[in-house]
Amino acid sequence: MSQQLALHTKMSKRQALEALEELAGVASPASKRSRFDDYDKSASVSVSASAHENGHEEQQDDEHEEEEEEEEEVVVEKAPIRQSAPTAGYDDLYLDTIDRNVLDFDFEKLCSISLSNINVYACLVCGKYFQGRGPKSHAYFHSLDEDHHVYINMGTQKVYVLPEGYEVTSKSLDDIKYVSDPRYTPQEVAEFDRMPRKSRTLLGKEYTPGFVGMNNIKENDYLNVIVQALSHVSPLRDYFLLMESLGGGGGGETKELVKRTSILFRKIWNPRAFKSHVSPHELIQAIALQSNKRFTLTAQSDPAEFLLWYLNNLHLDLGGTPTKPGSSKIQKIFQGKLKIESQAITAKADALDRLRFEEAAEVKVDISRFLLLTLDLPATPLFQDEQERNIIPQVPLTGILSKYNGVTAQELNRQRKRYRLMHPLPPFLVFHVKRFSKNKFVSERNPTIVTFDARNLDMSPYVEPDPSKHPPGEPIWYDLVANVVHEAVRTKEDVADSAVGEERKTWKVQLRNKATDEWVVAQDLFVDRIQSELLYLGETYLQIWERRREPRKK
Repeated sequence: MSQQLALHTKMSKRQALEALEELAGVASPASKRSRFDDYDKSASVSVSASAHENGHEEQQDDEHEEEEEEEEEVVVEKAPIRQSAPTAGYDDLYLDTIDRNVLDFDFEKLCSISLSNINVYACLVCGKYFQGRGPKSHAYFHSLDEDHHVYINMGTQKVYVLPEGYEVTSKSLDDIKYVSDPRYTPQEVAEFDRMPRKSRTLLGKEYTPGFVGMNNIKENDYLNVIVQALSHVSPLRDYFLLMESLGGGGGGETKELVKRTSILFRKIWNPRAFKSHVSPHELIQAIALQSNKRFTLTAQSDPAEFLLWYLNNLHLDLGGTPTKPGSSKIQKIFQGKLKIESQAITAKADALDRLRFEEAAEVKVDISRFLLLTLDLPATPLFQDEQERNIIPQVPLTGILSKYNGVTAQELNRQRKRYRLMHPLPPFLVFHVKRFSKNKFVSERNPTIVTFDARNLDMSPYVEPDPSKHPPGEPIWYDLVANVVHEAVRTKEDVADSAVGEERKTWKVQLRNKATDEWVVAQDLFVDRIQSELLYLGETYLQIWERRREPRKK
């Protein structure tokens, strides 16, 4: 009897919970059966209970408590309310929290928590990337933890409010969508080279679309100059600018390298950018992966080697084949034909016992295709007098182009070789001035200056005559589009009161603005004008020349 009273005393402390269950008009989130009613029924049947029976009742109570905890956990998961549309009168809710100054869509689209690139959203309040927008996603928890509510899907460019989950269709977000994924019409692209234009950033800084700085994350300036130069090759630029607008630029799945090249080109020419510079981080990540880390953002590489790799891989990713000429946009723009004459070097003594080369040796002729032409600099003099010790040797561009006149011979691997270009010449010619040489002991740089005129380069003396394709005697004019320049920078270290340091390579590019016929020099984030007469003063390394269009004959 004392046990029963003790149990009733315990129950009297918990009657407030029973009253809550009996409240009228209040719906319970889940139907629950009170274990106290069961206890009263069992107590009315028998007044006395054994210790074994009491232990059994306590075990049932524990099981009921576990069931209630599981039911409460299920209720917590279903608690958040999801909406398919904003509440009436609150269409612009949370849009005032967007901070356009922190938005940077140039970096690789990876979730900042899971590092996944699937279904990525960007927070328009802090600029971070998160995966998904469901009740268990990283973006959903970020919205609850940080009170950040507006997100854009980086694939579809749709904007959502979390945790509610409805889509925002406000026109005030169009500028953000355009910066994230710029799109152009053929009419807009056609005006880039015709009409001068100026734009302004969010902070009011003036810039020219197409002539913007590019972020050097660590040692990727070798890539920056190549991308800047190729983005001013008009047919290639127009192809990538219109690729997304015209449905991906062809049939089949678009490769990742092509996608990221296209988006970077579109951002370089963006007339409504928030900043006056872009970052190649997203493209570099794709290049590092595809090249097996041969080209990365942490190690300096040779721009000529990277250019060849880049053009060949773009050619393949655009549907080109290794054997069929002109099978991609890359080859149609840059590929040309070269005739190579090879003759074995033999020696024979004449009557005066003098060695002479056999002129009647058999000449082997091969036709090869090229994407760029290598130009050899004359060797730097080993000895110079005291007055000329600081004079840097110079050579005209036409002088080193004589390698391709079909007359000048070079000796290589016990063979005499002569080179001659063939008709038709490609719309764009790429020259590689070979400045660096390596041997077993040291790497040397040739500082010879190459002088040239940015206009009126006549290539007819270096082409095999073909009256059916080009009238004899008429010049073939080319104009300079981009000029990649090498600069040697020596890091200073104080050693025994003398400035000694390792020589480091840096790169910059000179670009021609066709709309104004002015020249611009771009080195990382630095962009400024330069006089055309001063272009050749640097150590030219790569050049892109455009064939001048002949006037139509009436």
